[in-house]
Amino acid sequence: MKLTGLIPAVFTPFDKAGALNLERIAPYAERLIADGADGVFVCGSTGECTSMTVAERKQVLEAWHAAAAGRIRIIAHVGGTCQRDCVELARHAAGIGVDAVGAIAPFYFKPARVEELVEFYEPIADAVAPIPFYTYHMPSVTGVHLPMKEFLEKGSRAMPNLNGIKFTSNDFMEMLECLRLEEGRFDILNGFDEMLLCGLATGARGGVGSTYNYALATYRGICDAFFAGDLELARKYQQESVELVRVIIRHGGGVRGGKAIMNLLGLDCGDCRLPFAPYTDEEMQTLADELHRIGFIR
Repeated sequence: MKLTGLIPAVFTPFDKAGALNLERIAPYAERLIADGADGVFVCGSTGECTSMTVAERKQVLEAWHAAAAGRIRIIAHVGGTCQRDCVELARHAAGIGVDAVGAIAPFYFKPARVEELVEFYEPIADAVAPIPFYTYHMPSVTGVHLPMKEFLEKGSRAMPNLNGIKFTSNDFMEMLECLRLEEGRFDILNGFDEMLLCGLATGARGGVGSTYNYALATYRGICDAFFAGDLELARKYQQESVELVRVIIRHGGGVRGGKAIMNLLGLDCGDCRLPFAPYTDEEMQTLADELHRIGFIR
């Protein structure tokens, strides 16, 4: 299987008490499908996976699977720091019939060698085989700075269903090496939204991103212009993304700020769980004013 196109990394809706608000997932899915999303990446960083229990992550995935009803691809993120929890989540994901599974590198006790990362992933990938498995490479967060080309070479021998990488790194030299390995055998999905055009120029044919949830038209514009050969238009759309991301960074980052934007746009995802503080009314007004200033909301 080849994952292509634009895949939002979805938020997890919570209610005012901080409990799962699963009833919000169905209208959320309808909005993304209407906007033209090619899939969803469930319970990843944007979905606050590390702030949820194993049972909650299963519930969220089941709700997304039901809401999507086969209309878009479901990629389940099952990563964490406990290998046994990851295997349990992987088996659950495979059991409900997701399209692919991904897992971030363990980020507390970290693998020091590629072989250790492969050994950590192997039972997780085995639990979902033959469903495609992806590593979620985000060294700025995990602190795991291992060579991904070597990981693909060694990992694919141990995990026949290793399909590629969610590549959230700005090392485009490494991305190119991974994309061209074994004549393009592996899917390498762009992970940094504000660098999608760079990823496309390197050879990626899809991306997973948090701002795709509420700015999908901008990223569709980047892709359409790039593949049509209109680089100036593609740069214009990418600049829109950069301006949006800069606003989000000033207002709590991709998860906290992104959830606030979803709420402003009428898709209630609630607040984040701690350690992210709830948005105040003053913060919401300031965010709305800045989004208006850059033309994101009218």
